[in-house]
Amino acid sequence: MTSVIDSSTTTSQLIIDPIAGYIGAEVSGIQIADGVDDATAQALRDALFEYKVLFFRDQPIDHGQQVEFTRVFGPVTDAHPLGYTDKSPAGHPEILEVDSRTYAKRGGARRYSYANFWHQDVTALINPPAVTALRAELVPEIGGDTTWADLAAAYENLPASLQQFLEGLYAENRFGGRTPRWTSNSEAQSLTADANIVSEHPVVRVHPVTGKKLIYVNPGFTSRIIGLSPGQSDRILDLLFAEITNPAYTVRIAWTPDSIGVWDNRATIHQAPADLDHLDVVRVLHRTTVEGDIPVGVDGQKSRSISGDPFLARR
Repeated sequence: MTSVIDSSTTTSQLIIDPIAGYIGAEVSGIQIADGVDDATAQALRDALFEYKVLFFRDQPIDHGQQVEFTRVFGPVTDAHPLGYTDKSPAGHPEILEVDSRTYAKRGGARRYSYANFWHQDVTALINPPAVTALRAELVPEIGGDTTWADLAAAYENLPASLQQFLEGLYAENRFGGRTPRWTSNSEAQSLTADANIVSEHPVVRVHPVTGKKLIYVNPGFTSRIIGLSPGQSDRILDLLFAEITNPAYTVRIAWTPDSIGVWDNRATIHQAPADLDHLDVVRVLHRTTVEGDIPVGVDGQKSRSISGDPFLARR
């Protein structure tokens, strides 16, 4: 059902249109370039926690305006805990450029996203990003969509007995998860080895704002469940990865020029496109992230850092 929220911005109403059964909404009635007042900012935060993914169309803004808009949702960090300073535009260390042209120059082959497998952003950290924003500059006419899934819906639809079993478990999260997807002697291998960021998070996390329980594992970073044999861990992770990527809990959105996607990184998992490798097209987007909190499990216990410091916004 469409929500219409009164706003004191230059446009008088914020319109929020849900676009899938569990997750996702398109937002209109706002021009981000004009700035966001306090009432509108609160309405956007409320909508994000309800729908988990918000999508804005026809929003021509620059790098600085993207950083300012991201601050609506919290303190903005630098682009990435591994550095990647050469992927940030000059003067904007908060922005990670996702540019297929850069990937082609570096690796000799086109890549259209930072990671084209299911993942949450940087759950190797003790405090993974709370919110991620992605702005489209150049996108192909077809293909290149992004898909998100609702981790609360996945948890809520599990049998109660399985919910209770999972609530006592913790899982190790590291770059690459169970099977790193980079080649030996690559930049990714070097950077992740040097950083050595590893954390143990509850398999079921409690959202700090909504209080909802979330399945908190993902194929991109979760490597094993603590206290189980490798075989047991793999079987449970396989089950959970299948549950959290169930198409029933997903929304798939097509990028258009000047569109912006904002998602609750605590409550969602996402997958970038893998349908462009055979096409000679260009895809350029710009990512910003909001400083996260330390996850808390159902038992009230916080995540544990095995190696690496919290990733904080500049103060």
